[in-house]
Amino acid sequence: MLKLIGQKASDASRKLSLYDNVARSRALQLMAAALEKESEKILEANAQDMAASQKDGLPDAFMDRLLLNEKRVRAMAEGLRSVAELPDPLDKLLWETTRPNGLYIRRVSSPMGVIAVIFEARPNVTADSAALSLKAGSAVILRGGKEAIRSNMAIVAALRSALAQSGLPMDAVQLVEDVSRASAQALMTLKGYVDLLIPRGGAGLIRSAVENATVPVLQTGEGVCHVYVDKDADTDMAVNVMLNAKTSRPSVCNAAEALLVHRDIAEKALPQLAKALRDANVILHGDERARAIFGDMMPATQDDWGHEFLDLILAVKVVDSLEDALDHIARYGTMHSETIVTDNKETAAAFLKVVDAAAVYHNASTRFTDGAEFGFGAEIGISTQKLHARGPVGLNELTTYKYVIEGNGQVR
Repeated sequence: MLKLIGQKASDASRKLSLYDNVARSRALQLMAAALEKESEKILEANAQDMAASQKDGLPDAFMDRLLLNEKRVRAMAEGLRSVAELPDPLDKLLWETTRPNGLYIRRVSSPMGVIAVIFEARPNVTADSAALSLKAGSAVILRGGKEAIRSNMAIVAALRSALAQSGLPMDAVQLVEDVSRASAQALMTLKGYVDLLIPRGGAGLIRSAVENATVPVLQTGEGVCHVYVDKDADTDMAVNVMLNAKTSRPSVCNAAEALLVHRDIAEKALPQLAKALRDANVILHGDERARAIFGDMMPATQDDWGHEFLDLILAVKVVDSLEDALDHIARYGTMHSETIVTDNKETAAAFLKVVDAAAVYHNASTRFTDGAEFGFGAEIGISTQKLHARGPVGLNELTTYKYVIEGNGQVR
């Protein structure tokens, strides 16, 4: 079955190359309208998924990622429209030269071909992945988690009906309805059909893809993000940044999972930070020095450092210096998003230069690591690797390139 899906996707990707940006963008506009038109069916399907997951006793953070409501469906539709309005990422001249023998060589952006996305609980990934892949001229094979299967089926049905209406190949967007572990493994090894595999989910899924895939993988990693409050930080700013980074949506990968506070400001800043977080229902796991300053914390264990809680839980540590903070982030971070709060420009510059992460921030929340916030329209994931893309993976990161050579009879 996966080979049949792969063959249909390959055929669709070749057909897509015949359509220009106007046609692809028009299809995306129709897909957005279809989501809104079918909103009631999508929400009914999601309610069934939510009820089944609630019966299974899944945690609140997971349920939040799974939940759709009218606002989130509208946001999916608006995301499609935003992508439709973005500049065409294809056929862009990236480099050119004319050789002494008269050959004119240029490097131009071109479609990836077939993109496969394996993801877990978030149904909005279905629409985002389809939109970005189509705009970038590629077909997409979607394989979501079993908990969201009804939602994903309803969303993909709406998207495919709009594709049919637009005249573009319906098989440019396909959903793997088999949600067994075997189907995920098979998709990871669909060599000859899949040009790029993007896993989106927890550490287990990412690890499985990296270890087992026989097709190229774009690694979107877990987000163990830190907020470092330096000795020269503005305390009020630190509180605002920390609260946003942790509590605005704790179940996503760009939420902060650890707070590091310089010892010289800890007596002043930590009580304000901790109280604000506790008032927001955050459970704090502090090291010995943090707990000595603010007692309403659970003792931190070794497992808390480097742990992606995806919940209202935060690890807290007092550090001796910038170097101590940098060492901690290097050891326990996941190269996703890291931020420093400080009024010292030299300290900030050192932090931004040394920290090895996809996104490094000065005086801003980690929650901005997002394709829409970066002006990409949407994203298909946050890459924590260094090749071929890093950070929010938008349209340009979903293209490859080829060399086009024109001559007048030259031979070598």
